Amino acid sequence: MAILDELPSDRRAWLDCLDETTFDVFERLDAVFDPAERVPWNVKLADTPMGRLAKEAGGAEWRALGLWGQLRLHISVGKGVYHRALTSVFTPVLRRAPRWTPAEIELLWRVAVTPTPLGRDRQPADLYRLPLAATRRLPVAEREPYVEFLRQVKDHLAQRPWGATDSVKRVIDNLLADHAGDPAVAARDLINELDPFATLLREEYAARFGTPEILPLLRHWTTATNPRPNAAWLDQAAALLTPDAVTLVKAVLGRIPGYRERVEPHPYRPVVTYFHEHTAVLVRGMVWTCELVGEPWVTALLGDVAVATGTGVGGSGPNSRNERTTNAALGVLARRGGLEAVTQLARVQAKVRRKSILALVARTLDGVAEQTGLSPEQLLDRTVPSFGLGPDGTRTEHGLRLSADGVIAFVDGGGKVRKTIPKAVRSAHGELLAELRTTAKELKKTLPAERFRVERALAGERIWRWRDICAHYLDHPVTGRYGKALIWEIPQGPAGLPVRTTGGWELADPQGRSIQPLPDTPVKLWHPISAAVDEVRAWRDHVLAIGLRQPFKQAFREVYLLTPAEESAGDHSRRFADHVLRYGQAKALLTERGWTGLSLGHWWAEGGYNQAEAVKELPGLTARWDFHLDEESGERDAYGTASLCVSGDIRFTDEHGHRVSLAEVPPRVLSEALRDADLAVGVTSTGLDPEGRDDYWHSYNLGDLTGTAQVRRDALTRLVPRLAIADRLELTDRFLRVRGDLRTYKIHLGSGNILMEPNDAYLCIVPRGATDHAFLPFEEDGGMLSVIVSKAFLLVADTAITDPSITHQLR
Repeated sequence: MAILDELPSDRRAWLDCLDETTFDVFERLDAVFDPAERVPWNVKLADTPMGRLAKEAGGAEWRALGLWGQLRLHISVGKGVYHRALTSVFTPVLRRAPRWTPAEIELLWRVAVTPTPLGRDRQPADLYRLPLAATRRLPVAEREPYVEFLRQVKDHLAQRPWGATDSVKRVIDNLLADHAGDPAVAARDLINELDPFATLLREEYAARFGTPEILPLLRHWTTATNPRPNAAWLDQAAALLTPDAVTLVKAVLGRIPGYRERVEPHPYRPVVTYFHEHTAVLVRGMVWTCELVGEPWVTALLGDVAVATGTGVGGSGPNSRNERTTNAALGVLARRGGLEAVTQLARVQAKVRRKSILALVARTLDGVAEQTGLSPEQLLDRTVPSFGLGPDGTRTEHGLRLSADGVIAFVDGGGKVRKTIPKAVRSAHGELLAELRTTAKELKKTLPAERFRVERALAGERIWRWRDICAHYLDHPVTGRYGKALIWEIPQGPAGLPVRTTGGWELADPQGRSIQPLPDTPVKLWHPISAAVDEVRAWRDHVLAIGLRQPFKQAFREVYLLTPAEESAGDHSRRFADHVLRYGQAKALLTERGWTGLSLGHWWAEGGYNQAEAVKELPGLTARWDFHLDEESGERDAYGTASLCVSGDIRFTDEHGHRVSLAEVPPRVLSEALRDADLAVGVTSTGLDPEGRDDYWHSYNLGDLTGTAQVRRDALTRLVPRLAIADRLELTDRFLRVRGDLRTYKIHLGSGNILMEPNDAYLCIVPRGATDHAFLPFEEDGGMLSVIVSKAFLLVADTAITDPSITHQLR
């Protein structure tokens, strides 16, 4: 018989347990099996000779069919050949689920675990299909003889990183859990230690997972392999769900926001481990279970999970740590419905940069908006939580006060606000304090999302009705923190800051003139690009005069109009090209501003990783900014990631990907895109570092000011006369000149670097804050305005400097 002839002599004893009927089936199969035949991928296996023979088999022949396929695959793999046609034998056998004898099951296992001459690493996962199926059908007590086989396969598969064996691993884990004895050991069998999060679960939660009440649900969670749960999966989860399981879900998912990926070096590119697929399946099952939990904490927790898993390595970037988990959380939010879910979707929209995730968020918002008859923007306006704050933006109970900035303080009987909460108050009102701290945590997550949303409306030139501005941007205790500090205008009409009067909200201009728009009056956020120079100047003077600190630059917002060079170039701008930037910092800043796609590294230059483009979706257009590696320095970290990059052209494309002439780009869209570029260059340029390339450092520090630096200079023109040291300061075209007692210094308005007269020697000073010295109308450009003012105050009193690292340079 062919199979006997080909089986190694030391393994022929395996067949002693077989009867003549089985050998007859072997003979018929060997007659139609051609080792040299290759079945094309477009041919159905059922149409092969073995497939037809398998369909004709019946009764006891099914077991013989499976045994022959198992032995034949073992022999073929040992010769370095994988016959696809052999799987046509396994499929019908698995479908019929015959009742195997103990001897046959042991034979299936021995064939599966015995290494071939080519080694165990060449063992295909198909060899485990039949013995696993046979073992699963047995009662738990009858599986005991095969537990050692299960453990051997589990240990072997743990060394194989590819995902094709994940389903096999899950079956083995569930079978071994029945034989663990200790419930905690059973739980650990189901939670493979394949990533740091799984290690955390095994070490801290194994005992809770292993309780009789939760272990069946843990098994169910490990089956969450589909993109979304079906009704049967949810019904079974509901039947297994207990109060203890709900508490455990909250605890485990609550650990995800604080969990960080592990990054390991690799010759080509770093290997990032966040969730192994095995762990992701378990987490996904727990996320799906949240759909069955009606507790108030669920929605916010799902938002935390979506943000944490949806952002890239380090919490930024265009990729996501684990998109399937993000999508699972978003799916549950969508199915739970309710306006409270919209707030969490807004958080994801503000933080995550993965295009596919953002598209899912947009579709979810569109669906909720359609149900309510509102646009997605109107829906977001109406769903910002108030967190129990009153119209003044505070909530005070028993002397404990929560303010709109998320700070908890104590207000004594005399009305004085104290940062420290008395011990007696903490003891008497511990539950209230705990509730306020939870609320403050959620409030602090909402604030940046709201700021991002409002500024995006400014860039997109959104128009509201005045009644909606009053209700959702001025009277709201959270969004009102931003809305009341911004300038609003009636299109082709007056602009003003909101002022509360007995008759309602009005808009007051810098001269004190006010107007009360009608409820249906269209209103938008004022932008200096559409204002006359005198109007911009008046607003900047007014903001400083009343000490108004805006949530983002509006009065002092940079404006970027087309230059003659850009008009000549036609479809691209080189205004911010050829700057050497700190790659990681530039990527994080651009990601925060809504740009995606920037990914550079030295690990594979031939594959294009030495160049990339950052992309930002704008109203009707897409902005694209080219980058490439700084090959001159070749700097990189231990993982091959670039340390420096060089900026290139900026261009715009329409919805079809066609380039658009810069003259056709709406002025506000163009200005906002170039503003992001200027901010990235101003904050991340190596021109800030005198240890960088000499030519670039000097050109950056002595060259013309960028738009951001020009606005900074304009602000200093108004600030300097108000400073106590004004008589020692002089503002030139590119420097703030400071007259100290020892030397005279020049602080560059772009970089903040200091040159000492008369020979322009460089002076290195570590920046410090300036909030104690002067009111600043903005501090959005990386804190450079604060740095410049702080350095000026320090250098005026240069004789009082005691830091030896500075005094050594002065001498």
